[in-house]
Amino acid sequence: KYPVPGGGFGGGAAGKLQVPSMPTPTPITPNGTVVEDVVVRVNDQIITRSEVERSEEQLAQEAQQSNASAGELAEHQRDLLRDMIDNELLLSKGKELGVTCDAEVLRQLDELRKQNHLDSMEALEKAATQQGVSFEDFKANMRNQCIRRQVVQDQVGRKLNMTKTQEQAYYEEHKKEFEQQESAKLSEILIPTPENPTDEQVAQAQAKADQVEEKLKGGLAFTEAAKTYSGGPSAQQGGALGEYKRGALAKVLEDATFSLPAGGVTAPIRTRQGFVILRTDSHTPAGVAPLADVEPQVQEAMYVTALQPALRTYLTKAREEAYIDIKPGFVDTGSSRKETKPVFTAYTAPAVKKKTEEKRRMESQKDAAAQAHLAELRQQAADKAAAKGAKNGGVQNASFVRTKKVKREKVRFGQAPRNALPSAGVETTVTGADTPLAGQAPGVALAGNNPSVTVVSSGTGDDPDPDPLAPRPAVRQKTRYTARQADVALAKATDKSVKAREHQAARPVAATPQDTASEKVQAAPLGLNGDTAKKKKVKVKRQKGDAKERLQEKPKVVDTAAPIAPTANPALVGSDTSGLLPAASAPASAVTKTEDKPASSTPKSDGSSIPSSTAPPGSFPTAQPAPTTSPTQPLNPANPGPQ
Repeated sequence: KYPVPGGGFGGGAAGKLQVPSMPTPTPITPNGTVVEDVVVRVNDQIITRSEVERSEEQLAQEAQQSNASAGELAEHQRDLLRDMIDNELLLSKGKELGVTCDAEVLRQLDELRKQNHLDSMEALEKAATQQGVSFEDFKANMRNQCIRRQVVQDQVGRKLNMTKTQEQAYYEEHKKEFEQQESAKLSEILIPTPENPTDEQVAQAQAKADQVEEKLKGGLAFTEAAKTYSGGPSAQQGGALGEYKRGALAKVLEDATFSLPAGGVTAPIRTRQGFVILRTDSHTPAGVAPLADVEPQVQEAMYVTALQPALRTYLTKAREEAYIDIKPGFVDTGSSRKETKPVFTAYTAPAVKKKTEEKRRMESQKDAAAQAHLAELRQQAADKAAAKGAKNGGVQNASFVRTKKVKREKVRFGQAPRNALPSAGVETTVTGADTPLAGQAPGVALAGNNPSVTVVSSGTGDDPDPDPLAPRPAVRQKTRYTARQADVALAKATDKSVKAREHQAARPVAATPQDTASEKVQAAPLGLNGDTAKKKKVKVKRQKGDAKERLQEKPKVVDTAAPIAPTANPALVGSDTSGLLPAASAPASAVTKTEDKPASSTPKSDGSSIPSSTAPPGSFPTAQPAPTTSPTQPLNPANPGPQ
């Protein structure tokens, strides 16, 4: 069963309780049979059909044992799937918070082992297996219950704040629930007697009980006397018996104890077990208990009452934030209207265009042709290399050695050739006893009967060939392009094949709907404060009776500033020959009007100017440009220009 706080069965007569039938699953194949089916998906967990069926069977068994009515069973069965989803939501929250409850599970298992008087956990596991209970499932259920309880306490219970005023109001409203019968807590000192005692045994037990009574009156503590003289099972606990309500004890004992105040001790009373001395530890009168006495019960009742709606609110919000998918035919009675249902879509790729398909086909054909051509060239190169190797005596890769060309030289008289012969001469070494002695002629050692050893060296430093009969590698001679054409074709074919494969593999990936939406958002124009809408121009309409304004009627703007005399070069202002000042840097005093200073030249009708008669030949006025001439006009004799 998957319990929810506050749930349970009430009493009542129960008839024959049956488990309701579940919706029949539809098999994938026509003649198939569904063995297992997923009923609910909650985040990363699932609830299967077999789990629902097992829970319904357990619910029916518990209702049968508690004599629940058919209506109560139907109500719990209607909320069964809701409770199972609630438990999965609490487990998901516990996983998110990191709640494990490993230590609590070990503590509960150890307590269970002690209650069953077992030596080890292995013995507990063996006992559970013998009863048909999976020990791993038992531990998993215990762990899940602990996680759910911890999550409810942390996320819901700690947020419930109860004040003294609320406790007092709840107590006044539910006073009838805290009514109690008259009761008393008792302790005993038992002087036992045999089952069928004789008069002498009874007298001895009574005498011992009287002695204990005298010691109690003398100041001996009741608990010490019980541990020393009592023969009852509660002697080690100081004789404490617990609380008894009126009517639970024999009338003789009730009359003797309920009339005593707290701490009162009775005289020895004869019972079937022997003589007993009772002490009234506390006495509770009948009626409604005061709030101070039942405050823990009031707080617990308030907590359970406030926990149910708070827990339901928390689980409803958790449903709205979780992923829950329920199979059609099953109903979750705790669902919320704000709960988002999962939407399943099947993406179908668009049909490939004919041009794209044709291009792919051509690329594949090119790739296949390039591969076939490359394989053919490789085979030809291998055959040619094998044939050449057989021709060269088994040597296929002969290295190219360029022979040194001997230049023709003149050999002078008394001089050895330097290019055609080695640089060092022939050396003769004479060894043995025939070595010339001092004063001996050099030719003595060259007699015919001299068995000396002579070593001739060429002067190159190389040792003689150890095996002159061994086959030597053929020297590769200088070749032409036609001899290397096969290798070049092979290299080109290899490059072409690689490029064909790269071109075939470099195809664009189809854009997903998310990519398309992102591209549209990124390509949209950004306006002021993110507003991409076009701003509409507000046109003010002319009202009736407004004055008309025409372009011809607008007043003309007249420039009242004094005009500046025109100059031949606007960049040069003034005619001071002491220094040329540009217009931007000329001081205000340098700017003069035309009428204040006599003109240095008389303007002509064509716009040109004639220099003054006082100016030297070949010079021009300071503030005037050089005269321009055209090829068709002769130079002015008065202004011959620069010489």
